[in-house]
This record gives sequence, structure tokens and C-alpha cells, in this order.
Amino acid sequence: MSALAQVRRMEAVSFRSFPSTSTHYDGTWAIRLTAGHPSKRLNSVNPLDPCDHAMIDARIELAKRQFESFGRPLIFRQSPLAPAELEEILDDRGWSRFDESIVMILDLSSIDISGAQDQLPHKDVGYWVDAFLNLSLSSTDLKPGLFEVISSIEPESGLFVRIKEEQQVAAVRCVHDNDLVGIFNLVTGENHKRKGHAREMVATSLKWAFNSGARFAWLQVESDNGAAVQLYRDFGFEELYRYTYRKAPVSSEPAGQETQ
Repeated sequence: MSALAQVRRMEAVSFRSFPSTSTHYDGTWAIRLTAGHPSKRLNSVNPLDPCDHAMIDARIELAKRQFESFGRPLIFRQSPLAPAELEEILDDRGWSRFDESIVMILDLSSIDISGAQDQLPHKDVGYWVDAFLNLSLSSTDLKPGLFEVISSIEPESGLFVRIKEEQQVAAVRCVHDNDLVGIFNLVTGENHKRKGHAREMVATSLKWAFNSGARFAWLQVESDNGAAVQLYRDFGFEELYRYTYRKAPVSSEPAGQETQ
């Protein structure tokens, strides 16, 4: 499989693993919007063909209006599939890059996970969402949107919560899609860090995935999260490609006017 074909496959799997409530296409630009959740992955323009660079100015303006209708700032998510012409235009206009992420992949046949703890995933989406928000110290205002997004995932999901001494200490979400399993939302409670819980959760989820038929695991991790990157490298995950987000510079508005 060519490098770009592999990226296209991973991007498609990524969309299915965390589906936006609204997705439509302008050519091969996937415009993903979700009123109920602010995640950048759920609210961004995702170009999917390096050759699709016609009428970029008009398409940027159209996307801006669509994002404004959702009350969202226009954000582009640039993977290796984004056309160079778009990147040049955003550079010329001073659009900044932020939150670079690494997409990593692991051949599950290359590691020994026989010693990992067996655990059945939870079926109660609400329970897992509550645990994740609590452990990540996130606002409970996010619960309705996150519940809706996770409930709409079509491939098989594995929702895991680790309990120690009657306390929730860690959580992770997996999505099994054909021969791939995606690892998402790995979190350890603030009072339970550096005790090996994250490593145990990854091992448990990989074992469940392999037993469910997955043969490759993949994930997305922010490149500046050194501890998480090292954890995944220790398991054998290798970098496949990177993507970054782009946002427009804050415009200068006359005094007394709000910046949109």
C-alpha cells in the first residue's frame, strides 16, 4: 500500500472512530461540524487529496460561513493529504499551526500481551463518559455531546475503566474496525498517575482487541506529550504520519466591536 493510500485509510478509520454529527464534502474536503462538542477533530476542515486545490479562496470563505453558522471558528486540519497550494495560502495569510499530533501504528503480532489483564468492556456509555470526564477533570457540560458522539460510533467499541480499591483510576476507549483497533481517550486520575495504570489500560485494551480480531493498533497523540509518546513507543508503536491544525490570526477590530 502506498504511503498516501495508507494515510487515506487511517483518516477514514479516524472519522468513523469519532464521528461528527454533520459531515459534508466540498470536493474532497471533509467539513466536519458538531454543535454539541468542541473537539477540533469534530469541528475542522479535512482536505483528503493533495491534487484538490481548485478555487481555494472561495472554498475557504464558504467553509468560514458554515463554521460561523455553528458558532465555531474555522479550523483546518492538515495531514499529508492536504494540497501544498492550500498550505501556501494559509502561510501567506498568517494562519498559525497548533496542536501537532502523531499518528502511530503497531503490529499486534509483534508483541506479547498474554500477561495483560482480561477485562470485558463496559456497555454503559453514560458510565464510561462520567468516568472519563471525572478522571480528566473535564466539565460535565461536555457529557451530552460526548455521549451522543460515542453512542453514534458504528464499529465495535471497547469502553474500559480501571477500578482500584473501589476507586476509578484510569479509562480508555477503543474502536475495533475490521483489522484495526484505535486507542483513544487514555486518561489516569490526577491522584493515580505514575503507578503503571496507563500501561495496564493499554495492555488490557490491546489484548481485548486482538482477541476480537484486530491485528493492528493505531492511535493519535500530541507530539509535545512526551510521556505519552514514550509510553506508546515502549509498546512498539511507530510513527506513521503527523497532522496539525491551522487557525486564522485574530483580526484587529475597532474599539467597541467584538472579534468574531
